[in-house]
Amino acid sequence: MDRDTVIVIPAYEPEGRLVDFVGDLREVGYEYIVVVDDGSGVDYRSIFSSIELMDIVVLRHMRNLGKGRALCTAFLYIKNRLGESVNIITADADGQHLVKDIKKVEKKLKENPVDLVLGVRDFTSENVPFKSKKGNEITRKFFKLTTGVDCPDTQTGLRGIPGSMLEFALGVYGDRYEYEMNFLTEAAQRYHFSYVPITTVYENNNACSHFRPVMDSLRIYGRPVRFLLSSLTSSGVDLLLFYLLTVFLQYPHGKQIIIATIIARVCSGVVNFEMNKHFSFKSKGKAHKEGARYFVLFVGQMMLSAGGVSIVSAVLPNPFAKIIVDTLLFVLSYIIQKQWVFAKEIKGESYEKSAVSINS
Repeated sequence: MDRDTVIVIPAYEPEGRLVDFVGDLREVGYEYIVVVDDGSGVDYRSIFSSIELMDIVVLRHMRNLGKGRALCTAFLYIKNRLGESVNIITADADGQHLVKDIKKVEKKLKENPVDLVLGVRDFTSENVPFKSKKGNEITRKFFKLTTGVDCPDTQTGLRGIPGSMLEFALGVYGDRYEYEMNFLTEAAQRYHFSYVPITTVYENNNACSHFRPVMDSLRIYGRPVRFLLSSLTSSGVDLLLFYLLTVFLQYPHGKQIIIATIIARVCSGVVNFEMNKHFSFKSKGKAHKEGARYFVLFVGQMMLSAGGVSIVSAVLPNPFAKIIVDTLLFVLSYIIQKQWVFAKEIKGESYEKSAVSINS
C-alpha cells in the first residue's frame, strides 16, 4: 500500500461515478484518500456514505464554501494528522482525471520531490470544448505575462504537491476557483514546475462542471481587474487635484504647474498605495516596509516614464509615446507590486471547526 501519497478530491454535488473512481484508487494501492463534501446537501449523502464504507476519510462542509476552501480543508487535515512528510495529489470529482494519470503524476513527484507537478491536457484535441480551449489560452498568456513562466495548462486540477509546500498552500488567498490560479501564480515565484501529459477527458462537453464562466472568471482575474480600477482611481485623483490646484494656487504660472504636479502626484500615489494594499492585493504585510518598497517603485516609475517618453517621442507624437510607455510601465508595475511590494508571507490559515465535520 502507498503510504507516501495522499489523494485529495474536492467534490460538490458529484455524480455516482465518484464512488467508482475512489474505489479504483483504493484498488491500485492508495491507502490515504481524502474526499471533501463541499456542502452538497442531503441529496448526495448516499454517495459520500458509500465512500465512507470503503474506510475513506470524508470531510464535510455544512454549506458550499468553494473549491479553494475545500482543498485547504483537506490540506489542514493532512497537516494535522499526517504532517508534511507525505505528498499530495489533487484530483477533480467530475471524471476528468484517470487513475493511470494520477500514477504518472505520483511517479514524477517522486522523481522531482521539491517540484510542483502539473498534469497537462492536450488542448488541440477535438473533444476539448471551445470555452475550455479559449479559457486556457487566455490564462496561459496572462500567466506568462505576469510570472514569466510558460505553463501549458493553468487550469488543471490534477496537481502533485510535495509535503514541503503544505504551509505555502494553506497561505494562498481565495475560497473558490480563483484559489487554483492564485496558487499557481504565487508558486511560480518560489518553486519549479514539472509537467506530465495526461489524458484529455471531457464528457458531454464538460456539462457536469460547476464552473461559472462569468462569475468565476471574474474571481480568477479579480486581482488584475482590481489593480486596473485602483490605477484608474488614482489617475482620476491626480487629474482632479492638478486641475483644482492650478485654479486656486496663487503662484506664477511656471511655479504653479510644478507645485500642482508634485502635490497631485504625491496624493494620488498615496491613494494608489492604500487601494493596492487593501483592495487589489489584500495584503496584511507591515505598512512601513511595503510603503518603503512602493516609494522606490513610485520614484523609479516616474523616472522611467519621463525618460521613456522622451526617447519614444523622437519617433512618435508625444501622446502616442506616452500611451505606449505608460502601458508598458503599468504591466511592469503590476508584476513588481505583486512579486515584491506586496509579496505575501507564507503562513498557514486556520479554518473554523464549526464549518467542517470530519468522519474517518
